[in-house]
Amino acid sequence: MKSHVLPAAINAEELEWTLASGERVLCYYRAGEGRAVLLLHSINAAPSAYEMSPFFAAASLPRPLYAPDLPGFGRSDRPDRVYSPAFFADAIIDMVRAMACGPVDVIALSTTAEFAARAAGQAPELFNSLTLISPTGFTRRREGASTIGPRVHRVLTLPFLGASLYRALRTRASVRYFLNMGFSGEAPEEMVDYACLTAAQPGASHAPFYFLCGQFFAPDAVGVLYLPLKLPVLVLFDKDPNISFDFLPEVVDARENWRAVRIAETLGLPHFEKPAETRAALLDFWAEAESAR
Repeated sequence: MKSHVLPAAINAEELEWTLASGERVLCYYRAGEGRAVLLLHSINAAPSAYEMSPFFAAASLPRPLYAPDLPGFGRSDRPDRVYSPAFFADAIIDMVRAMACGPVDVIALSTTAEFAARAAGQAPELFNSLTLISPTGFTRRREGASTIGPRVHRVLTLPFLGASLYRALRTRASVRYFLNMGFSGEAPEEMVDYACLTAAQPGASHAPFYFLCGQFFAPDAVGVLYLPLKLPVLVLFDKDPNISFDFLPEVVDARENWRAVRIAETLGLPHFEKPAETRAALLDFWAEAESAR
């Protein structure tokens, strides 16, 4: 598959930010009323801000919306550097500061939920609330995974092996297979098209290889990242073929600032499959959070 010019993932105004680490980040923006919302896509082999595009639909959220391509993905810079949870947490903090609009409401998808929680823990004054859609981190993990990951990464990024592996991951059949796992039916064809294009860009494999080696997951996300949070947190979930929510009930029971809403008959992307229910849950949560202040 050849590299092609990557078009816009979302039909919206485009902003450019430069992070403290030097990376250029492309962000899609739509004006609105009220507190700003930062929309953070997931991490996988071919993610981009396209994953958050349903929130830009005319009947969706009436707020100011910011949806960046995270560094290493989409139309943002994709340098060959070390990608880590700490790097992404710092990037999120830099992006909120670049928004320059006071504490923001964040919606983070899947693995990025852990990065957003880490960022909110480091700079709580910048965050008004967190909404975590099908978040990782609620399954018991092994401490040893953090030491194995770097060794696996060194093997996977050997020139011939790494290139061959990523070429296999970015084939249309492979992209469609993994995207279909997030839908009760089939992934939209436009989504498959865009994922294939973004995975064919120069540097597209750098960040995903850290994800594939398991280096983005905290061994104890519940204890280290989630339970210490003081701000309002909403979890939207149902069934996810890749993760479980074993400890979610315990967290919700243990912390008054946590809420969980099950969006039935979805497989990890409720904002695509059940946009009305997702919107209602978000608006109710934000209204409750504001009234509690």
